[in-house]
Amino acid sequence: MTPEKPHIVIAVDGPAAAGKGTLSRRLAEHYGLSHLDTGLTYRATAKALIDRGLPLDDEDVAAKTAHALDLSGLDRSVLSAHEIGEAASKVAVMPKVRRALVEAQRAFARTMPGAVLDGRDIGTVVCPDALIKFYVTASPAVRARRRHDEIIGNGGEADLASILADIEKRDARDTDRADSPLRPAADAHLLDTTEMGIETAFEAARLLVDTALER
Repeated sequence: MTPEKPHIVIAVDGPAAAGKGTLSRRLAEHYGLSHLDTGLTYRATAKALIDRGLPLDDEDVAAKTAHALDLSGLDRSVLSAHEIGEAASKVAVMPKVRRALVEAQRAFARTMPGAVLDGRDIGTVVCPDALIKFYVTASPAVRARRRHDEIIGNGGEADLASILADIEKRDARDTDRADSPLRPAADAHLLDTTEMGIETAFEAARLLVDTALER
């Protein structure tokens, strides 16, 4: 009789443009797990409000919209638009919205054979019992350069100073909010990608996951 495969949840947290999304997708592919960028769930909620002409400052309306969200239809290319990000930052601070989306994110994590979730509060709030937790970070200057190069590479226009200012403002908003602030879980493994390429980060993370699985 073949033993059942274990249910695996990997939590990846960190600030914007630190590389957590790329790392999470690599880990999900390597271990055959589902992947969820939880930041997109807030963006999708904001986009649904905008598309329906609903207010962005009504917490009950936003929470109802979040409850109805289909996590299987999140389109990164559409949801990455700057204006959607700005709108998402308004609904993401609403406790009722956060509770609705955390509930949906936890349901996603429970699917077999498991999942990799990345965001700001995965290891601390969404999946505190994850098999393994990572906190991926990098200096603001390096993160700004990465975001700048990504936009330019996609044919867009970008100002490095403006991007750096936006990242620093976003960091402050994420770390200072009262509900689920951005911070490493006490048992998270720190990966500083300031001078680390994605392959190096992936190999470091993979070795730690393999060790956790062996336990």
